Amino acid sequence: MKKILFASLIFSSLFSQAQLDLRSTEFGLVAGGTYSRVRNAHNPSGARISVLGGVTAQAPIGNAEQYYLQMEVLYFGAGESGKSKDAKGRPGYDAVYANNYLSVPFNFKAYFSEAESEFYGLIGPRFNFLIDQKVKNTNKQEYEKDSYGKANPFNLGIGAGVGFSYKRQLELALKYDIGLSNAYPDLKNSPSEAGYAGTAKKKSEQVISLGLTYFFK
Repeated sequence: MKKILFASLIFSSLFSQAQLDLRSTEFGLVAGGTYSRVRNAHNPSGARISVLGGVTAQAPIGNAEQYYLQMEVLYFGAGESGKSKDAKGRPGYDAVYANNYLSVPFNFKAYFSEAESEFYGLIGPRFNFLIDQKVKNTNKQEYEKDSYGKANPFNLGIGAGVGFSYKRQLELALKYDIGLSNAYPDLKNSPSEAGYAGTAKKKSEQVISLGLTYFFK
């Protein structure tokens, strides 16, 4: 709750001080892919590849066409698998721990110049609301979602990235998000995790995403 309030205060301050031109808001569509893992959670632990897709809107800050506040509403696939390179052929290697979210990232977006085609940077929080969790082929009963492996219904993260805009209409962005919330808050209580080095540590969900955005003009 403290993290949610802190993020809310930051953006309340941003809205109150920034000269947002909401009348010039641009809308678009987003599609892409995700590569995710969760630190200190399952054993074995490997990456999961999934997809993202949804809508976006950005409003300029100030008079220059260089700074924007961008918001997205996305289907966002994350979680992890058991495909550790050291676990091939072992129980749990084919496991899937899929967390699928309704994700709402807010980003401060800055183009490197006012040119039509230009690189840009992104930074801001991401609010993930769990809409579906799928667990299969796990090697431990405790990893099941009806046991200790239930994913957190809300996940707060923060991310940063870079992108390239072609004529301010077609944009490609690479972003890295790190979870600030505990993705599996009950997993530390699993009896089978006794002795595992990461048991008491926060289960942080981390995602690399590549997204293609098309803005309607």
